[in-house]
Amino acid sequence: MYNFLPIAYFQDKFVPFAEAKVSIATHALHYGTGAFGGMRGIPDPQDPTKILLFRLDRHCQRLSQSAKFLHYNLPPEKIKEAIVEFVKKNQPNTSFYIRPFIFTSDLGIAPRLHNIERSFAIYGIELGDYLSPQGVSCRISSWRRQEDASFPLRGKISGAYITSSLAKTEAFESGFDEAILMNSQGKVSEASGMNVFIVRNGRIITPGFDQDILEGITRDSILTIAQDMGIPIQERAVDKSELFIADEVFLSGTAAKIVPVTRIENYYLPESRPITEKLREKLTAITENREPNYRDWISSISILS
Repeated sequence: MYNFLPIAYFQDKFVPFAEAKVSIATHALHYGTGAFGGMRGIPDPQDPTKILLFRLDRHCQRLSQSAKFLHYNLPPEKIKEAIVEFVKKNQPNTSFYIRPFIFTSDLGIAPRLHNIERSFAIYGIELGDYLSPQGVSCRISSWRRQEDASFPLRGKISGAYITSSLAKTEAFESGFDEAILMNSQGKVSEASGMNVFIVRNGRIITPGFDQDILEGITRDSILTIAQDMGIPIQERAVDKSELFIADEVFLSGTAAKIVPVTRIENYYLPESRPITEKLREKLTAITENREPNYRDWISSISILS
């Protein structure tokens, strides 16, 4: 299903991907005590000897913050150093996705975060479009997003994704592409692995951090881009009914980038999506290093030996 990059970072060294293996008794496998990141990379369209990574520093910072919930001190500088070397060793020649993650690597039982070994690893896959750029259909999930009071939602913790998995499969088996989850207050939270935006009367609206969402890096980028383009933005609670009458709805995430929503339940959304398309074009230009004002978001890595 996936074409994995040939080299992985595992147990503090670079090894062939096929050799990066864990035991079935690994603690994180049983208790979801891991945290991960994800970032896209592409060959530089102007220079094939270089790889462009989007917002590398911010991704490293978020993973380092997530590690704190697992009582693991992993500085962002160490993450960045390993990722840069990972890219150089793999020398990818197509669009790809990097998955850095940390996990409790001790063997045995008992859910805990004290007196336990932790590991940091990285692998990658070739990745084009995660979802159809033409748009996706969504159902409202019967599963609710976790609350920050019972789960550290400011971290990208692996255990949280059981809810995402249940919601995604429920949507797929119901004939939809994707799911939108409500939070415990019945307000829109996020999709199975993406943030949600709506457009009404020329204004971009998205649930705020108080709606139990992940602090998405693509989400943050979109809000910055929209503000720079003079598009009004508003972060607030969003009702389910607003999804059905919105002028535009789109999802955002590292893997998905910006994907328009064509239908929610049995409500079809307008085919004209001017704001979604403007943002998508701008984000593409930024990731390809064609926007001078956003050069600080792009890390250029030489893969020449």
